[in-house]
Amino acid sequence: MEKLICALWAPEGESRGDYAERLKSTLPAALKAAGAYGIRLNLRDATVEPASSLIQQWQERQQDAVVQFWLPTANAHFRGQIDAALADHSVRFEAWVVAESTIIPNKDHAPQAGSRTWGWSQASFISFRPDMSWDDAVAHWHHHHTRVAIDTQANFEYVQNIIVRALTPNAPDYDAFVEECFPLEAMTDAPVFFDAVGDEAKFSHNTKEMADSCAGFIDFSRIDIIPTSQFDYAHLDR
Repeated sequence: MEKLICALWAPEGESRGDYAERLKSTLPAALKAAGAYGIRLNLRDATVEPASSLIQQWQERQQDAVVQFWLPTANAHFRGQIDAALADHSVRFEAWVVAESTIIPNKDHAPQAGSRTWGWSQASFISFRPDMSWDDAVAHWHHHHTRVAIDTQANFEYVQNIIVRALTPNAPDYDAFVEECFPLEAMTDAPVFFDAVGDEAKFSHNTKEMADSCAGFIDFSRIDIIPTSQFDYAHLDR
C-alpha cells in the first residue's frame, strides 16, 4: 500500500468555492472507481477564508485543493485511471508518495461520512533547510518539533507525511506534507491557535517555542501553507 498526496489547481475563472463544490460532487467517486481508498479532500472554500492571514506562499499560482488517498501501488503502469481522474478535475495536478505518521488521531471530532469535519485543517507543504542534511532535519522534526507542536497548539488532529518521491515531473520539491486540525476560532484568534486563551505568558511562551522549533528545520522560502476544510470519504471503502 502507498499513500498519495495530490495538489490540484482550478481552471482559470473558476472560483475556489465553485471548484470545491465540483470536487466534492464527483472526484471521490471517480477516484474510488479507479482503485483509491481512504480518500480525503482538503478544500479552500468560503468557510476558511477568515484564515487568509495565515497563508504562506511559495507557488505562484498556489494550489487550490489537496486530495489524499491510498493505492495498492503508485507504480505508473497501474496509475493511469487515477491520473485521468485527477486531470479531469484540475487544470494542473502534482502528486507525491508519502509515508504517513499519525501523531494525534482525531478522536474528539471524528470525520462524518462525506461531511465537513469540525473546525478547520491547516495543510502545510514544507521544505527542509538547505543547510541541513535530510537526516538532521528529520531528526529535529521527529525528536524535538513533534513534542513542541503537541504542547504549544490546540490541534486535535496532527498527521505528518514525509515525502518519499514525486510522481509528476513538475512537482514542487517539498520534503513533507503536514495536516493539523484546529477549532474554527483559531483562524482569527491566535491565543486559541496556541492553546493559551486568557494566559498572556503562556501565549508568549508557546508562540516563541513554536517559531524557534520551526526555524530549526524549515526553509520558509519554500513552503505553501493553506487553510482548508476537511472532507473525509473513508465511508466509500465499506
